[in-house]
Order: sequence, then C-alpha cells, then structure tokens
Amino acid sequence: MSLSSEYLLEPEGRRWTSAQIAGVLLLVGIVLFAWLGPLLMNADPARQQLARFLEAPSLAHPLGYDQLGRDMLARLVHGTRLSLSLAVVSVLSAAIPGVLIGLLAAWCGGWIERVLAAFADAVLALPGLLLVLLLAAFAPGGFWPLYVGISLALWVEYFRVVRAASRILLASPQVEASRLLGFGPGYIVRRHLLPALLPRLFTLMRFGLAGAVLAMSALGFVGVGLQPPTPELGVMMIELLPYYREAPWLLGAPVGVLTLTLLGLLLLSPQKGQA
Repeated sequence: MSLSSEYLLEPEGRRWTSAQIAGVLLLVGIVLFAWLGPLLMNADPARQQLARFLEAPSLAHPLGYDQLGRDMLARLVHGTRLSLSLAVVSVLSAAIPGVLIGLLAAWCGGWIERVLAAFADAVLALPGLLLVLLLAAFAPGGFWPLYVGISLALWVEYFRVVRAASRILLASPQVEASRLLGFGPGYIVRRHLLPALLPRLFTLMRFGLAGAVLAMSALGFVGVGLQPPTPELGVMMIELLPYYREAPWLLGAPVGVLTLTLLGLLLLSPQKGQA
C-alpha cells in the first residue's frame, strides 16, 4: 500500500454528500433499533414456544417466530446489538495500539522503526480471516477468540497509515519550527500529527467496522464463530437457511440488517472528487 504526501496531508472536504447523509441515517436507525429495541419490547430471545413453529408475522410479532418458536424480532434486536458491540470494541482495540505504535515508529526511526515495521509485515502476511479462524479453533463459540482475532488482524492497517503519514508530517516545516521553539513530543502530536491523522483514522475505522461485522457473521455462518442459541446475525442465517422456502422473511431479516449495516458504513466514505 503506497500513500502519497497529498493523500496524507491534504485535509478532507467537510461538505457532506447525499450518500453520506443516507449512510448516517441508516446507521442511526440501526443503532436505535439495536439499543432501544430491548427497552421497548419484553420478549425473551431465548424463550421457546414450539407450538408457534414458523408462525407468520403479525401486528404483535412483526417478524413472527422461528423454527424453535422464538420471537424473531427479539432475536434480531439482540443479535444486531451483539454484532455491533463486538465490532466496535474490536476496532477500538485495534486502533489504539496501532496508532500508538505507528507514532512511536515514526518518531524514533532507526532500528526501532525497522523492527516494528518487520513485525507488522509478518502479521500482515497472515490473512486476517485465517488468523481469526486459528484463534476460534482453540475456543470455539467464545467471544474472546473473535475479539482478539479481529483486533490482531486490524491493528496493522492503523500502524502502517499512521507511520507513513507521521514520517511526512515530522519532516514538514511546521513541525521543524515547533522543535526549534522547544516544544516537546506531546505538543507536536496534539498540534500537528493528530489533526492531520484523524480523518484517515475515521476512514479506516469505518472500513474496519464493516470488516468486523462481516467477519463475525461469516464465521457464525460457517459454524466456527459464536454458537447457537446465541442470537448473532451469522448464526441466525445458518439456522434459518433450511426454512427459506417456508418462511423467507425469517432469513431475510438478518440478511437485511447485515446488508444495511455494511451499506451505511460504506456510504460514509468520502466520495471521489469531494471538496
């Protein structure tokens, strides 16, 4: 991945496009659905009522019941909240060390930078999804393998972007002037580096969130992520796939939420030519 100085130093435009506004509205709606849903409904996502096997949607239960007689709307709300929460925690756990190590490498230079860069390249050589699969194999069905695996797979991107951008910024006249005036590393990072890095970090976090949500759903779908009866989007998809002919709305619910979440995150990305 090569980054030009123009990309690293030129600030992003602040005017929002219609696509970005649509992305914000989508994500706000999904977040409200996931966090306010449990407060507005009393249904237990784990409660089984076998007499309601694949019961059709009704006014009281808008998504009906699944193959075990569980309220589908309650499971969808809890599954969405679980997926978003785990994705946010994983991305933050990747971003913080990635940014700090990238700043350290750019500031120190020399052998410290070479060692850190070599370590990051070694991690990057291992595909992220394979890394998560390896960790999940040791503790299938647990939260920690997903959390640690996704964080380890994502931190390298933050390191590489921050290191490359910081090297250019540290050589800029503004930073050189601050050093000559006696300002320390803390001031330089706060005043010169972070303001230039934040727009790029937000872009990385958007794609990181999309990748984390998709990875968790994919792992749950193939049976190596979270396990039933946990209400997770991928787990619900694989459970409901055999019943897509009898009750297509059940499978469409988690697929729709996943699609809208990814779409909302991708729409937030700056558009080409955005001023």
